[in-house]
Amino acid sequence: MTDNALAVIVLAAGQGTRMKSSLPKVLHRIGGQPLVGHVLSAAAVLSPERTLVVVRHERDVVAAAIADLAPEASVVDQDEIPGTGRAVELALDQLAGFDGDVLVLSGDCPLVDADTLASFVAAHRAADAAVTLMTAVVDDANGYGRIVRDAGGDVARIVEQKDADDDERAIREINAGMYVFRAETLRTHLPAIGTDNAQAEKYLTDVAGLVRQEGGRVAASVVDDVTVTFGVNDRVQLSEVGRLLNARTVRRWQLEGVTVIDPATTWIDVDVTLAPDVTVLPNTHLLRATKVAGGAIIGPDTSLVGCEVGEGATITRSDATFAVFGAKATVGPFAYVRPGTELGDKGKIGTFVEVKNSTIGEGSKVPHLSYIGDTTIGRHVNLGAGAITANYDDLTKHRTEIGDEVHSGSHNVFVAPVRIGDGAKTGAGAVIRKDVPAGALALSVAPQRNVEGWVEKNRPGTGAADVAAQARSAQKADDGAQEEDR
Repeated sequence: MTDNALAVIVLAAGQGTRMKSSLPKVLHRIGGQPLVGHVLSAAAVLSPERTLVVVRHERDVVAAAIADLAPEASVVDQDEIPGTGRAVELALDQLAGFDGDVLVLSGDCPLVDADTLASFVAAHRAADAAVTLMTAVVDDANGYGRIVRDAGGDVARIVEQKDADDDERAIREINAGMYVFRAETLRTHLPAIGTDNAQAEKYLTDVAGLVRQEGGRVAASVVDDVTVTFGVNDRVQLSEVGRLLNARTVRRWQLEGVTVIDPATTWIDVDVTLAPDVTVLPNTHLLRATKVAGGAIIGPDTSLVGCEVGEGATITRSDATFAVFGAKATVGPFAYVRPGTELGDKGKIGTFVEVKNSTIGEGSKVPHLSYIGDTTIGRHVNLGAGAITANYDDLTKHRTEIGDEVHSGSHNVFVAPVRIGDGAKTGAGAVIRKDVPAGALALSVAPQRNVEGWVEKNRPGTGAADVAAQARSAQKADDGAQEEDR
């Protein structure tokens, strides 16, 4: 159910200059989603009445991403007045008539989770505070704003590092940069905040000071896990936060019954789905909504992007993108499976095989050293080593159709468009340019021609010519001896 007393404002207007990137900071990805996507996903679990995202830098790019990530969210444009206070003030203009609580989040804090946010809002409401700050207790508070509490335990003030005295610098409780406000508190105090500070910005934290001046209550809610407050300002922090998110994701699946042999080398996106009794071997990446059924073994050294893996399947040292693998199918090692591939139950894509936009039927095998493109293969087919479906004629892609129970010889080339009928056979080295009827044997055999003495004549002085001459002389001597015996 929608919480009609809660609105969420996500701040995503910053340029993120320390990222040194043409991509807006909030669109850098960890765990398969942009940073801001993780924040929006966590907030959505609370079912707020409204979600608003404030944007400015690369406005159109960020707005398009927001529309894709959270279609229910509204985009708010920040004007030329900088600062978090101004961002929230502009978002508040779109909440006319709303009289509940406003949860303000940062778009670059991707580790915040729904449980933490729910507890945060509940603590704010239980305290009956005008403002509640999310805080954390850290071992090293250097660089953070310190939380100074009064005798009753409420927040007396927030002291920035540069303004703190020795006693205040010793405080380990810091401001995490996430807040819950009563909407009326924001409407009352935001217009009074100026930009008379070193950064010439309108600071959201100034609202807390104004509330205290008028005798209102400013509460603080301390998070149990400080990592949920971690933000991203540069590439180093991006990788650190990505590692923490991945460790959390891997652990969650382990607790759900998935065996992960080496969590340190296993990367799993947040939208991947794994069934109990899946085994993930080292150096494996499971990405982009990949789904793996129970009993499957993935890895080692495997990357799956947007794939669906059936029960009991095995994929070893392979790379696959947007492909479907049936139950008890086997793939690899060293297979390259491209989009549009479907491998049937108990099917096989073997060693050094590339498959693209093709359907391989139940029990069918493409064992090794093959390229299969734009092809439909029936049931219980076996293609010999070195099979190639030549799908491109320099202008257009064409399909190859191979029926059920077809067995091909080694080193066959199927020149599309071509159809091989059910139960047909093809000989080794065949180049198949015409349709093969059901049950037929297709051969393309030219008579073998041996040109005697060619090496000695055309490659004189080489090692090959020398040994060939010796062999020919020995053969003549042997033939002469046999003739005398007769």
